[in-house]
Amino acid sequence: MWLYLVALVVLYYLWRWYRERQVVSHLQDKYVFITGCDSGFGSLLARQLDMRGLKVLAACLTEEGAKQLRDRTSDRLETVILDVTKTESIAAATQWVKEHVGERGLWGLVNNAGIALPSGPSEWLTKQDFVNVLEVNMFGVIEVTLSLMSLVRKARGRVVNVASVLGRLSISGGGYSISKFGVEAFSDNLRRELSYFGVKVAIIEPGFFRTNICPFERFSQNLKNQWNQASSEVKEIYGEKYLESFMKTMRSLENSGSEDLSWVTDCMEHALTACYPRTRYSAGWDAKFFYLPMSYMPTFLVDAVISWMSPKPAKAL
Repeated sequence: MWLYLVALVVLYYLWRWYRERQVVSHLQDKYVFITGCDSGFGSLLARQLDMRGLKVLAACLTEEGAKQLRDRTSDRLETVILDVTKTESIAAATQWVKEHVGERGLWGLVNNAGIALPSGPSEWLTKQDFVNVLEVNMFGVIEVTLSLMSLVRKARGRVVNVASVLGRLSISGGGYSISKFGVEAFSDNLRRELSYFGVKVAIIEPGFFRTNICPFERFSQNLKNQWNQASSEVKEIYGEKYLESFMKTMRSLENSGSEDLSWVTDCMEHALTACYPRTRYSAGWDAKFFYLPMSYMPTFLVDAVISWMSPKPAKAL
């Protein structure tokens, strides 16, 4: 009996391995639009796809980032300046994409642009701190997708949205986890709606990686600013030792993050080029063996583990 079960499991994984190795034909004729290409995942993905011969349309926030990317890629790759928080910037980029892709449509849309700060204990933040993150990570994803959806539908292409393991398990305050939970929900709904038109939607859920989205120096300065602006009551309740412990915890998280960004970009590339892409990709050992399994555990157990790992306020009961 057990032998048959093992054989079935082995056959299943062999079948999945074979199925996922099948690649879309005529990749050199396909256009892919990527946001957030100044650095990190977006920059690396743009270079990977350019090396494979795809026609990459890379959106950068700054001209400096765009120039650095062009210097490292072929003449096929083209750049545009895009601020995903501004409707007029998205409209201009959309028109630019339309002029490039023409009647072929847009094969791939990768919503990669994102920020992580401000972040910290919720009571230290303002409503605007939450809004600032949501505007980029969630509303930016939604508006860019809605603006380019007709072009993706025309090509029967792919939408790849970068969420996070923190879109499955929230471990700290601020807008980041909220925005990534939103991206997960938006992507799930979009996948079902666009399946009628042959469009596939994939979600990338990276663990912790060392990118420019949240370097420790910026995070610590951001946290100190929040502490300085907090009320005397909040400072008394939490205490300065909490601030120090919180920063140490975040430092250890950063140190545990992988520097190999190809874990993530390989998932993105597979979602764009495979005949049968996955619905979700978990990137990183911490994502696969800690955060995602934790997200399926009972809430009381998750709360206990996170509480054990987190610093305690001075006035905690």
